[in-house]
Amino acid sequence: MSRITAWLLSTITVVVLMFGYHTSTSSTLAATQNPPAISSSGNTGSPSAATGSSGSGSSRSGSSGSSGSSGSGSSGSSTVTGEVAQTEWGPVQVELTVSGDQLTNVSVVQYPNGNGRDQEINSYALPVLVQETIDAQSAQIDMVSGATVTSTGYLQSLQSALDQAGL
Repeated sequence: MSRITAWLLSTITVVVLMFGYHTSTSSTLAATQNPPAISSSGNTGSPSAATGSSGSGSSRSGSSGSSGSSGSGSSGSSTVTGEVAQTEWGPVQVELTVSGDQLTNVSVVQYPNGNGRDQEINSYALPVLVQETIDAQSAQIDMVSGATVTSTGYLQSLQSALDQAGL
């Protein structure tokens, strides 16, 4: 009888420990209000982080999106900002640098980053999306598995920016 009791108690203990174990959904990275924008230059071929303004996961005050373009130098390149795509996890906004009819740089200036899971997903998804955009020179790119919501918002804002740039 004592063997059965010991076995039963140890089984219950293991089950309680298994269901009581919580995996971490937040990374050890410092959570900041304005994380760096995700950017890649077509010349380097590798994504990198660049300083910029990012969304905090909440929508802007009544604005459905902002867009615009501005010249950025005498080399004939211009910067075009796509409209803000509102997703269920937060806003996504893409900024393009265009020289002639070529995309030379893509930056994601707003993206969902309200919690550790958002940061984890976007830290791998956005550089992939940016690099695929540079390689394809269009919005005809694949979505990133596991980041469907961000990918959809990215593609909406990217298409808006490409339309403004006339590409």
